[in-house]
Amino acid sequence: MKNRITVAACQLFDVQNDREQSLTKIKEYATQASEQGAALICFPESYLQGYTTKEILARERALDISSDRFTDILKRLESLQPTLVIGFIEKAGTQLFISAAVVRQGTLLGCYRKTRLAPGERLFDPGTETPTFEVEGLRFGVNICYELNLPECAATIASQQAQLMVCPCYNMLHPENAEVWKHRHNAIRAERTRETGLWLISADVTGARDGQIAYGPTALIDPDGTVVAQVPLMEEGLLLQEITF
Repeated sequence: MKNRITVAACQLFDVQNDREQSLTKIKEYATQASEQGAALICFPESYLQGYTTKEILARERALDISSDRFTDILKRLESLQPTLVIGFIEKAGTQLFISAAVVRQGTLLGCYRKTRLAPGERLFDPGTETPTFEVEGLRFGVNICYELNLPECAATIASQQAQLMVCPCYNMLHPENAEVWKHRHNAIRAERTRETGLWLISADVTGARDGQIAYGPTALIDPDGTVVAQVPLMEEGLLLQEITF
């Protein structure tokens, strides 16, 4: 007999360096997802502080998970029922990471640090571990944006008996590049699900900023590579879907 669980992901307008607004959105959508039975919800890459590849901004925004500031953020998430996967910029000493915090009712279960960085992300350090997590019997791992192009990143999750890849993404691109990639993201991600037999859920930003544009996509893809559900491109919204495993 197969198990069932409801998972969720948010497609959100890009927020830059406004942690209060980001936290408000996280609480709003996590509450909405919980009311509809979601056990897990994913937010975009670096969403907590705003994605940047400018070193001065990244260092200003970065959070140490051992800091009082981060502890305060966790306390503000205590009332939320779903397990949260939140993209953020992390610092540890002098190192910077593109990370995803896995949080349950204000407790940090762990962090995933992006192991494979895009060419423009050289100011960050690559992570070295791929932990997996569990929610209601479902085991999941995290890949972040660019890593979805690399079969070995998904394979590392699958090798740990996971059933789901959770993927915070940030695809704010120059208009010409955004148009080229508009319908390629899901096709590439579908390759990863067919290769591994994993479900995949992604959360992306959308909107326009500083001459760039983000279409999304935020989608759920099944192990056969079929897009089961998707937030419409260029719209903020919540994806919520039951899966079997």
